[in-house]
Amino acid sequence: MSEDTFRSVDITRAGAGRYEVRNARGGSLAIGTGGDDSFTPVELLLAAIGGCTAIDVDLLVSRRDEPDEFLVRVTGDKIRDESGGNRMQNLAVEFTVRFPAGPAGDAAREMLPRAVRMSHDRLCTVSRTVELGTAVSTTVRPDGGPQPA
Repeated sequence: MSEDTFRSVDITRAGAGRYEVRNARGGSLAIGTGGDDSFTPVELLLAAIGGCTAIDVDLLVSRRDEPDEFLVRVTGDKIRDESGGNRMQNLAVEFTVRFPAGPAGDAAREMLPRAVRMSHDRLCTVSRTVELGTAVSTTVRPDGGPQPA
């Protein structure tokens, strides 16, 4: 992998059931188990899917006209499957976008369905990765600190 393709975040424990996610640019986000107002990992997954496609679609349609309303709702069901593992199913992304009346708004409305398809079919890295079923490697670093005796 080259430097321009590599992505990463670091997650540090902030307390019992609370964590801080940091990116290389200095941004941070609190996550947790759902006992407070921080996002859970499942909510972050939904946000990543919706955020990725929202950015794609917004960049494509707002060139034509600035929306009066732009809302993306992402839903899904967290289930325990037949193997006893947790996962999400019935993932859905729904756009509610309204544009002003007039030729520019008409052009943006006409572009909206195509922009949503383009994002889903080829632009949104997050939803494409989920749909393609990319494997996740999980390891423990041997130099992670003192080992039990």
